[in-house]
Amino acid sequence: MDLIIKGGHIVDPSQGIDFIGNVYIDNGRILKIVSADKNSTQAPLPDTTKTIDATGLHVFPGLVDMHTHLREPGFEYKETIKSGTYAAVKGGFTSVCCMPNTKPVNDNETVTEFIVKKALSEGSCNVFPIGAITKKQEGVELAEMGMMRDAGAVAFSDDGHPVADSLVMRRALEYSRVFDAPIISHAEDLSLSDGGVMNEGYLSTVLGLKGIPASSEVIAIKRDIELAALTGGRLHIAHVSTAGGVRAIREAKRDGILVTAETCPHYFHVTEAEADGYNTAAKVNPPLRTKKDVEAVREGLIDGTIDVIATDHAPHHRDDKMCEFDRAAFGISGLETAFSLSLVLVKEGLLPLNKLIEKMSWVPARILNLDKGTLREGADADIAIIDINKDFSINPEQFVSKGKNTPFSGWSLKGLPVMALCKGIVKYTLLTI
Repeated sequence: MDLIIKGGHIVDPSQGIDFIGNVYIDNGRILKIVSADKNSTQAPLPDTTKTIDATGLHVFPGLVDMHTHLREPGFEYKETIKSGTYAAVKGGFTSVCCMPNTKPVNDNETVTEFIVKKALSEGSCNVFPIGAITKKQEGVELAEMGMMRDAGAVAFSDDGHPVADSLVMRRALEYSRVFDAPIISHAEDLSLSDGGVMNEGYLSTVLGLKGIPASSEVIAIKRDIELAALTGGRLHIAHVSTAGGVRAIREAKRDGILVTAETCPHYFHVTEAEADGYNTAAKVNPPLRTKKDVEAVREGLIDGTIDVIATDHAPHHRDDKMCEFDRAAFGISGLETAFSLSLVLVKEGLLPLNKLIEKMSWVPARILNLDKGTLREGADADIAIIDINKDFSINPEQFVSKGKNTPFSGWSLKGLPVMALCKGIVKYTLLTI
């Protein structure tokens, strides 16, 4: 036995575990979990066993982010696999799935293999590539999905470049059944967005900025749901931001259509008002919406319409944000703040803690067919240890990600990840071992 995490409050939704106890780790895998009231019957530990004292802390399966931008290859000035995965473990994530909008685009097995190998040599956590749906993300010709799947791709998406051609999207969803890998839809009707830079409404008019109507998302979600119904394919809707989108997904689930969905902390915390004053830190796609949309997204999380909380971690160089609003890049750096921002839902009584952990670990892993997000016996010892009562303030200058772009700068929160282990190896810690 290599390691024991002792005396922590263990929460593992995959097994219905919610008690104080010990996690025993051997050779990088979970050996067993024992509740505190049974520890007195355990045999003495070998002298070589190291102990992590988790008294007063929570122990969760390592979080799984199914929507991350690591930027490498091609945009290393924004983020690298090394810096992005370290930001992940600092935020409690032990597995991240990186989107394909790199340079070159991850639309073939060579790029997929590069990402996998680079992550193994330089990464702090597990990295699972998401391959492009179409070649060069141009929406015209399907990429070699089968070859990317064999090379390690766990899903397919043209994130940032929605697939406008319905026939191409239909074919992708048909192949999703063959490869048992979801198609992740960036749901946006580009003809409606038409160069918009923030939510369309009163504020965009006052600021003189071109808006993106909520209908741009809703129409695209409804089209993809219809295609999922037609094909029986595996559809996952990324970064849901609108009340209409939540309604469409809820209705699809009631009709038995195979669709799952995610949202991000910025869509259930802040509104378009953050963009007032031309604040480029609040420029993201889809854009921050209205209070009504925020409330609908929260309701979707509560009733299960929205299955997953992801980050859509989109780091940028300072120069990409320190410019005119309409020229600034879309995106928020989210890996280091997502858990603490999501924990607010628990503090406000909207979600129980085990449901939050489920949406950030077990469910995304299940959607992607990953053997992650669980502390069951024999699983990799990917573990997050959190001090859920620790007060702290968000300071982007302290981010380890290269991207400091966040609208949450200065926010006071509770719940700080203090340790992350991947395969039983400590990758980040604020604790003394």
